[in-house]
Amino acid sequence: MAEARLYTQYKEEITSKLTEEFGYENKMSLPKLQKIVINVGVGEAIQDKKVLDTVVENIAQITGQMPVKTKAKKSISNFKLREGMPIGCKVTLRGRIMFEFLDRLVNLALPRTRDFQGVPDKSFDGRGNYTMGIKEHTIFPEIDTDKVSKMHGMDVTFVTSAETDEEAYALLKHFGMPFKNRN
Repeated sequence: MAEARLYTQYKEEITSKLTEEFGYENKMSLPKLQKIVINVGVGEAIQDKKVLDTVVENIAQITGQMPVKTKAKKSISNFKLREGMPIGCKVTLRGRIMFEFLDRLVNLALPRTRDFQGVPDKSFDGRGNYTMGIKEHTIFPEIDTDKVSKMHGMDVTFVTSAETDEEAYALLKHFGMPFKNRN
């Protein structure tokens, strides 16, 4: 099996650009994309369990990997939520699947978003990780919009080995992440 297009691009172009930009002396200290975590919280799953199954199916289609259902950590009586109830799902992508998902996200899904101005560049956590929210799952080409009964969003977290947010920003920018113009 051939390696993912973005991984080849990382090895051949991005590593040299990052070395030039930040002056790394050892190639092992270059920032890498370690994993992408997609998380979906489904509040309606409290009343209707089938909603969560539909969301799990959609995320599996989008990522090519079966998500894990997440359960409530504590009970909240106002929301009729009990500890241990399934209320969402998440999937962790690594390796080839991760690079292919990133490629589809940057080149196909984000440009299909209505009134797209770029993704915010303020969502770094201080340790080189970036999280963005996607409001509609239908921007992915794998989803058949005719069969969609309910829209849902998702949080996508990019976990990098970068020490600082600047390094992580540069890494994601070189991968083609369409950040809003920095002031």
